[in-house]
Amino acid sequence: MAHGGAAEQRLLGLLGLGLRGRLAVVGVQQVRVAARRGTLVLAVLASDASMNSQDKLVPLLRAKRIRFIEGPAAAVLGAALGRRPVAAIGVIDRNLARGLLKIAVANSAGPR
Repeated sequence: MAHGGAAEQRLLGLLGLGLRGRLAVVGVQQVRVAARRGTLVLAVLASDASMNSQDKLVPLLRAKRIRFIEGPAAAVLGAALGRRPVAAIGVIDRNLARGLLKIAVANSAGPR
């Protein structure tokens, strides 16, 4: 996702709203828990997430057939949420996930 672009700002804005509305979880561990519980609808992975973080998440997401998109860098994700750098955000609301996917697909950072 292009750094600082309008699409990135919309994505970050939606993620912030989702977090405040408790429609999203933050961090690799929380995303894993939501995936295992069956409540995770979509995951947003930081573009610079470590291989360790990716190794913990991507196989689980694929096994559970949960879509995921590449978001901005971890520092940008964290700053937008008022936190330290964040490697992953999990979306547990279908409508929020739909909105994020529309932005991602329109910006060609499509789901995997």
